[in-house]
Amino acid sequence: MDKQNTLNANSGFSRRMGVVDRILSEAGRAVQVLDGSVHASRPNPAGKLPLSGEGSAALSPAEQKHAAGLMRVNHVGEICAQALYRGQALFCRDASIRGVLHGAASEEVDHLAWCRDRLQELQSRPSLLNPLWYAGSFSLGVLAGRAGVGRNLGFMAETEKQVEQHLDRHLSELPLADKRSRDIVTQMRDDEISHRNTAETHGAHKLPGPVRLAMKAMSKVMTTTAYRI
Repeated sequence: MDKQNTLNANSGFSRRMGVVDRILSEAGRAVQVLDGSVHASRPNPAGKLPLSGEGSAALSPAEQKHAAGLMRVNHVGEICAQALYRGQALFCRDASIRGVLHGAASEEVDHLAWCRDRLQELQSRPSLLNPLWYAGSFSLGVLAGRAGVGRNLGFMAETEKQVEQHLDRHLSELPLADKRSRDIVTQMRDDEISHRNTAETHGAHKLPGPVRLAMKAMSKVMTTTAYRI
């Protein structure tokens, strides 16, 4: 009996240490995301386009400022997506679903790096509130991850659906001359569609109407703020 109690105690200690290790790992990842040290695994979709002529040099000062504001919003969106999916995966017990979430997060790293590169080309900067966006999204992801696999994936699917709509609006608002930004946003949108389809294929549950409306309201606050700050 004493031996069994010892084994149970050791098992519980190991589980607690495993959680601590994962939390510390996520803290380190957050620092990398926020300081811009993460790198894309795929080539920048705008890489084939010149920096002059059809690129940033073709934009008027007003167009350049507007494009920078939109790309800053997109960069914040990727900060939030990275935090959200990693938060969702943190306490998810289903290994296959963790793989889905980590796979999506990996592609969001590409988006994050591409948006940051474009902001630098536009002589602008990321949002000053990125640490706040990351912390809030990670916390929300943890809550979603504890709600069960169906709702967890439903949250992912609804997030991607709203992001698709958001990116479509940006494609209509970006200056036509800004081909570099437009190519990046187009690839981002295509990836988000793929993420949504993956979540639905793996059993995403549709979220209640009030939850979807709350997500839209939060997104509106974020995009309005990030455009300027």
